[in-house]
Amino acid sequence: MNSSNTENKASNCGSSPKVENVNDKNHWETVYSKYDHTELGWFEENPQPSLDLIELCNLNSNARLLNVGAGATTLVDKLIDLKYINILATDISEKALTVLTDRISSNKNVKTIADDLINPTILSDIEPVDLWHDRAVLHFFTEEKQQTTYFDLLKSKIKVNGYVILAMFNFDGATKCSGLPIKQYDSNLLTKKLGADFELQKAFNHTYIMPSGDAREYVYTLFKKIK
Repeated sequence: MNSSNTENKASNCGSSPKVENVNDKNHWETVYSKYDHTELGWFEENPQPSLDLIELCNLNSNARLLNVGAGATTLVDKLIDLKYINILATDISEKALTVLTDRISSNKNVKTIADDLINPTILSDIEPVDLWHDRAVLHFFTEEKQQTTYFDLLKSKIKVNGYVILAMFNFDGATKCSGLPIKQYDSNLLTKKLGADFELQKAFNHTYIMPSGDAREYVYTLFKKIK
């Protein structure tokens, strides 16, 4: 959401209307209906930080890759280009997933799932995956109960020796996105949230430049499930 107020502008991350609840499905459907996805504050033309971490995982081509909060991400296009054949993309917005599938011509190697990460129905029943990728979803869950539900789902869906990539606003980053408060993270806090079954493989800070030209500070982390 753009703002003429400098302080507000610095604390928000996108051109979208204000929403009171992160899992307000109607809001996210409106966002992807009203705006071109390339104008949204989280749009990446080239998701290179994620691709660099995925390369470190050394996954085979039929590994199950789950992109949560996928929206209309270009990461899926890149994974197709890299010859991965078992890609899952989930988002609360069916419209966002339609934008994605229209762009990739409903590629047979990609399955989309419309579901809510903190009130999961379909996701609760999927088979375990080799990679869980989340860029800019977890930080919307500011309540302890939401975070517990999220991490319980994550932990139940990762195979032993599987990987988790979490990329969130860091402690130097924005405090709001799309009019919603967010929870900032660093690698230590994410390590604590994941627990002893996960081992940090790599972490780095990254400055992301939004389509508007504004900068947002992220922390990127790669974890391996060791038991």
